[in-house]
Amino acid sequence: MVVRKSILKGAVASGAMAVMLTATGAAARTTGEPAGQAAQSATQPTTSSPQGAVPTGVTPDNSAAPAQAADVPTATGPSPGPTATDGADQAAEGGEDIVVTGFRRSLAEGLALKREAVGVRDSIVAEDIGKFPEANVADSLQRIPGVILSRDGASNEGQRISIRGLPSDFVVTTINMAPVRSTSSLDAGGSSRNFNYDVFPSELFGRVDVYKTPLANLEEGGIGGNVDLQTPRPFDSKGRVIRYTGQANYNTQSKKWGPRGSLLLSDTIGNFGALLGVAYSKTVNERSGFQSTGGYNSSEIGSRGYRTPAGQARPLVGPFEFQLDTSNPRANLGGLTAAQVNNGLLPRFYRVFASDNDRERLGLVGSLQYKTDRLDVSVDGIYSQLKDIGDEYTWGVAVRNSRTTATTTDLPGRGTNSGIIPLGVQLDEYNNLYGTFGNTNIVTESLYRTSETKFRYGIVRAAYDVTDRLKVSAQGNLSDSRAYKEGNRIASNIYGATTTFDPTGNVTYPTITSTIDPTNPRNYVVPTLGFGRDDELDKQRTARAMADWRLVDDNDRLFTLRLGGSYVSTIKQIERRDGSAIAQARTLPGGGTFRTIDVFANMNPTIPIGPLRNGGNSGFPSQFATFPRNFIEGTLDAHGSNIASPVQLNGAFKAEEQVATGFFEVDFKMPLLGSELRGNAGLRYSDTKTVVDNFVANGRGGFSPATRRGGYDNFLPSASLAFDLRENLTLRASAGQTITRNALSTIAGSTLIPNPFNADVTQGNPDLRPQLASQYDAVVEWYFAPGALFSVGVFKKDITDRPFAVQDFVTFGSLGVPPTVFNAVSLGFPNGQIPDDFLVRRTIIVNQNQLSLKGLEVAYQQNFTFLPKPFDGLGVTSSFTLIDQTGTDFVSSSGKRVGIQAGVPDYSYSITGFYEKGPFSLRGSYNYRAKTGQTDVNQGNDQIPYTAPQGFLDATASFRLNDYIEFRVDALNITNTNVYTYYDNPDQPNGNGKTRRDNSFFNGTTISFGVRGKF
Repeated sequence: MVVRKSILKGAVASGAMAVMLTATGAAARTTGEPAGQAAQSATQPTTSSPQGAVPTGVTPDNSAAPAQAADVPTATGPSPGPTATDGADQAAEGGEDIVVTGFRRSLAEGLALKREAVGVRDSIVAEDIGKFPEANVADSLQRIPGVILSRDGASNEGQRISIRGLPSDFVVTTINMAPVRSTSSLDAGGSSRNFNYDVFPSELFGRVDVYKTPLANLEEGGIGGNVDLQTPRPFDSKGRVIRYTGQANYNTQSKKWGPRGSLLLSDTIGNFGALLGVAYSKTVNERSGFQSTGGYNSSEIGSRGYRTPAGQARPLVGPFEFQLDTSNPRANLGGLTAAQVNNGLLPRFYRVFASDNDRERLGLVGSLQYKTDRLDVSVDGIYSQLKDIGDEYTWGVAVRNSRTTATTTDLPGRGTNSGIIPLGVQLDEYNNLYGTFGNTNIVTESLYRTSETKFRYGIVRAAYDVTDRLKVSAQGNLSDSRAYKEGNRIASNIYGATTTFDPTGNVTYPTITSTIDPTNPRNYVVPTLGFGRDDELDKQRTARAMADWRLVDDNDRLFTLRLGGSYVSTIKQIERRDGSAIAQARTLPGGGTFRTIDVFANMNPTIPIGPLRNGGNSGFPSQFATFPRNFIEGTLDAHGSNIASPVQLNGAFKAEEQVATGFFEVDFKMPLLGSELRGNAGLRYSDTKTVVDNFVANGRGGFSPATRRGGYDNFLPSASLAFDLRENLTLRASAGQTITRNALSTIAGSTLIPNPFNADVTQGNPDLRPQLASQYDAVVEWYFAPGALFSVGVFKKDITDRPFAVQDFVTFGSLGVPPTVFNAVSLGFPNGQIPDDFLVRRTIIVNQNQLSLKGLEVAYQQNFTFLPKPFDGLGVTSSFTLIDQTGTDFVSSSGKRVGIQAGVPDYSYSITGFYEKGPFSLRGSYNYRAKTGQTDVNQGNDQIPYTAPQGFLDATASFRLNDYIEFRVDALNITNTNVYTYYDNPDQPNGNGKTRRDNSFFNGTTISFGVRGKF
């Protein structure tokens, strides 16, 4: 047996935990404790020490031999006391025992798991039971090469991840190897396959594994990769453990405090154990900045109407946007020609944005376990509740849908002419138009969101060693995620206003001024309501069984046959309601209705969250009139109106996927050229059946229920090899196939309305096939020093049956949908009536495209123990990922093609520096992603939307007084990164990411002060 003792050797640091590794490498244990959770898995194969926590009855990776208790350092266990580190230093110098503790221990265990894998796998391991390295699991994952984090700006937390250049819906997430879905409260109604990590406190988990290469025993569906979250169990740490945390969170933008705390109790008596944990947090975040609400257009583009660009196979739309009135007697073109002005780009809106979000999260985890030498049975459960209450306020000019026409009765503007009049304008070097404009329509909007997710999960697991060579395991799981989101808005207008827009001084806080007082409620007219509620249900039932049979096991050679199968039933249900009409007509408590009362008597002259920051620009409004939440939620009873309204049948559906799977694998190891070759090969067969219940237009102005059935099957082969060229040099190669199923809304939706303010609909396609990927990996890993790694890997993914948007235009009357599904005023019809012959862009998704991804991953990790004291406590872990994507071209109206990487950046990197010495620990992480193209679809304005480059700096500092008390400070988004999107036009000078901005926000820094410890 090859023993790799250098992984942990020398990784000496202080902290609350200690792991002992003997100098001979024959065993690795928690000091004074049995090996713990990793030894509980009767089916986890490996070739040598060390390993980490593995859930019972599953095979997260395929090395070549079953783990033995004595070979595995656990992720948990009691602290040996403050003197353990001193002893470890002496032992290390003497070449005997090595102690690894704290964050460095977490890194060391993750490195050990990575090295023992056959395929490409990375792991994040808890420093101790209930002690995950970061406050958010997703924040930890961004340290892994190829993993890119998207943060929820409303809360400043990590929310979703993408892996190797593919968006989050290409990632399959499991909890204890059971597939689950969770919808973050703010995303309810989206009906995607995303997993939202912000639903769960990190205290609920003990380890996370990221699999980048396919294995036959892994759930199919993750072309990007598979992520397995593992919950703690009592025998992770023998005996009684009580761990607590208590923190106070402060957001520098909202200037408000919130509590965070957790308590975890675990105990074992004989063969029985029980664990119970609870975690609670509350935060208040604020953001402010600028919005264009979806792009930039020119007067010339707005005058095109509908057209098909040259060389483009599918039709695109020149949106019904705006057309400047350059011939008006009042017009002043500032020395520019009419053609220059008409070709200059203006945002769809230029408006102020401000919001705050009050987030409350409660999490519970529990486990009952019975464990003997041969039998391991557990019942585990999770409950999590996430609630967000968000208030959002905007004020600015609606440029879109303000065309120059001869009439003034059916379009916003309402002056002597409905078009916007340039009264003194300029063009910047990127052809952006700015200055003073007459006859503009100011819109102020107050939007109040209330959303909640409740997630429940339970699993029964058992593993039994029938003989020393035959092991069987099984598990059954039930989970459901119920989420709703209410967004209730009220908007009002100022028509015919003269306004100034100038972003040249500050693009996030531009000058947006008017000659009309924005704080006077009596200046506003025509109030409109836009209420809505989305409900989303995800429900899963899963079963899984597996047998491992070691046919050959003579230390130097091993051959294992693994057979297994699973069944997964997934239900997704979507409902949407719009209570606007009911709210407008119902009798109010004081008498009258919304249509008859003096609505503006309820308006406030200020923003409830206080004056906005303005970036030092006095021309950026820090106050404007708004409606309070109690008027929307109380007087108008928005919630009651939404509940009383009927379900919108055009977008409602219930879809069930039933997937039956069988797989077999062979694991082997053999001596080769004086070293060891390990391998795994397998085949997975999955049979997918779909049942879709929805509603289709019946041609009589209504909808009728419909049921569609479909299905497909897949054979998915995979193979991996790992060869230890030298004791500290490992070569890996993998190849295989896997699939990703398309979003259920795309499959099951009848006639979806993505945005009620745009004349677009999407119709579902129940015949969509999954996307199929053939992928290849090769990696070189050099463990050049104790606790150190330098690796270089390349990968390639060829994806077929990619979804392709086929677009055409149909009349509104032909859709059979009620007019209330659109905001008629925003579409240019203030009387609320949309003509039947009004053209709506329809999108249907079909299987057609192909996509090729190739990339490079580099990782470097090292503990600088060779430095003189006290600098020997320093260390670093870092990664860099380069991605090249082909098959996503943006085509402009002129026929020009621009290759963009839709959904992924060209490159990303992460670097974490840390210092651990004695009782003190300091860690700082910087994570950067380059600009990211959002879509390759031309919406008709020839604008490519990009997410701007983003870099986030987070840090943690702690001081361990003793086992019982550790003081800790955590900080997120220390530099208060400006997060924004921007637009480039292939046929005009680009803005270089500095102009043409949208959703340009600052979210503030979140700082947590607290204590944690263990008894």
